[in-house]
Amino acid sequence: MSFESFIIMKNKIIFLVFSCFMFLETNAQCAMCRAVLESEEGQGTAKSINDGIVYLMAIPYILVAGIAFAIYYKYNKKTA
Repeated sequence: MSFESFIIMKNKIIFLVFSCFMFLETNAQCAMCRAVLESEEGQGTAKSINDGIVYLMAIPYILVAGIAFAIYYKYNKKTA
């Protein structure tokens, strides 16, 4: 593996790690859910709903990334 390809791979891994952690702080509620939940005191339910939405949003991306990695690994495996 050449030095240039190592740098490119390292940059892709760093980007992937940062992009995975950046969505954890997003507010994923729709306007109607937000209006109903903001009227409540304590905001405990709103935080729980928000966490559930982000969890449901992340699972398909993780599955697709796993399948893509498996396909990439299968076709780029070097024979000894």
